[in-house]
Amino acid sequence: MSLEPNFLDVKIMGREYRVACAPEEREALLAAVDLVDGKMREIAQRTKSTIAERVAVMAALNIAHEYLAGSAGKTPGEAVDTSDARRRIGDMGARIDSVLAPQQRLDI
Repeated sequence: MSLEPNFLDVKIMGREYRVACAPEEREALLAAVDLVDGKMREIAQRTKSTIAERVAVMAALNIAHEYLAGSAGKTPGEAVDTSDARRRIGDMGARIDSVLAPQQRLDI
């Protein structure tokens, strides 16, 4: 990762991105990159998906769900009934798959 004034080059799932970043926000951005990269790798491995857009959307949904569960007064690691959220995320994943399926054939 290289550092230029107000820009930071980061890697997420092997792809490089240049992100505008004030020097005082560098550590927070790097923590966010680690979180997103880890979540995307976890989802890609679990779903065996190589479609970056699908993996990114699923990671975003998972991170948002974890954030919202935490902001609703839950502490990290606290037992939460996630069955409804898991079902909804699964439904969203199925919809994403149906939309991206024609695109998958083009990527071959």
